[in-house]
Amino acid sequence: MRKTKLIYCLLVLSIFMGGNVKAQDWPNLNRYQNENIVLKPAEVGQKRIVFMGDSITEFWSTVDPEYFSGKPYVNRGISGQTTPQMLLRFRADVIALKPTAVVILAGINDIAGNTGPTTIEMIRDNIFSMIELAKANHIKVILCSVLPAYDFPWKPNQEPIAKIKTLNEILKNYALANDIVYVDYYSEMVDKNQGLKTDYSNDGVHPNKTGYQVMAPLADKAITLALQVK
Repeated sequence: MRKTKLIYCLLVLSIFMGGNVKAQDWPNLNRYQNENIVLKPAEVGQKRIVFMGDSITEFWSTVDPEYFSGKPYVNRGISGQTTPQMLLRFRADVIALKPTAVVILAGINDIAGNTGPTTIEMIRDNIFSMIELAKANHIKVILCSVLPAYDFPWKPNQEPIAKIKTLNEILKNYALANDIVYVDYYSEMVDKNQGLKTDYSNDGVHPNKTGYQVMAPLADKAITLALQVK
């Protein structure tokens, strides 16, 4: 009986401790730690571009791997992440990689409330902080609009339409005022109901291959433009 209780206590303790270890890495710095260590410096004349974001960024490499193939593009998206998590890992996953530019696509999971209640102002401030960190380290910034979404399959009834439009307007105005290249994915991908076009997504939030192929030339054009800015 005592042995059974001891085993049970040890099992509970191990689960508790394992949960604590995971909780301590809230920004998920461990996700790309090994990849960052082995990533070689950019070659002479090569302009490395880091893509910072959530699942929409992370899945791009899987759904449309041809886009990243043969290019000095580094994907540092993490599924489910919100802007405060990205801000905490920005130094490790962007600055330390010494890119020429960073593509920031963030905010949809904040609006969904993935890491708790938030406000548009809080999302704005986190994104602006990432931009300021990039600029302080002489990294050019490509700022992306949040993609349209009518609802979230994993968290319904959040009514994100107005919030997405408000955030995008803030980001666009900030980019214009600060000479930052802005990528307007939203306008190219929104449907008549102000959600993501069904041809471009299988779940209304994440792009499918067709969706990514709409995004790709917009991103490339923005990157080219950003690299031309002195």
